[in-house]
Amino acid sequence: MIDEGYIKFESRWQCTDTLTDPEIVELIRWRNLLFSAGLIGHYADINIGYGNISARVDTRNEFIISGTQTGHLSEVSNLHFARVTEFDIERNRVFSEGATEASSESMTHAALYQLDPGIRAVVHIHSDAMWLGLKDQAPTTNGDVAYGTPEMAAEFGRLFRETDFSTTGIAVMAGHGGGLISTGASVQEAAEKFLSRLDGF
Repeated sequence: MIDEGYIKFESRWQCTDTLTDPEIVELIRWRNLLFSAGLIGHYADINIGYGNISARVDTRNEFIISGTQTGHLSEVSNLHFARVTEFDIERNRVFSEGATEASSESMTHAALYQLDPGIRAVVHIHSDAMWLGLKDQAPTTNGDVAYGTPEMAAEFGRLFRETDFSTTGIAVMAGHGGGLISTGASVQEAAEKFLSRLDGF
């Protein structure tokens, strides 16, 4: 069963004008490349999108993230991104603004940005082949933990402390079939951690 696309936190979204943050230029470029590679996309049979991408804004905890249910779009624009302005992991709340609501994975992205100020970008993709090949080889979350929850946020904290996730920036979401996460000092670095592996899977 695919567990994807549903917001599992309290989303406090303010619909505003389209965002113009400079970070969106790189987010659009690499998101569209990930879509072309099939790593971000849409499950047509169940009409649910998968995959998302984000970038930290300056040195604050705010970040720009692709909007919920935009995976079916072959190309995106500024219209399809939201700014997460605040989050509370313990209370399971995410505050966002923009022309579209923030991704259902926003809580996970927020948790990753809290781990290290050097994390400037986060990419979440789906690849069954890569997931199967890296599961339990790369840092892997507990299979009982669902995406987009405070429990998943805690799992990434555990991986950051107990495995080499803090240096490799790649982790497998065992309870989220096909799902993988990468982090990087830039959007390009985070995206290329998956794009560079395509030939091997």
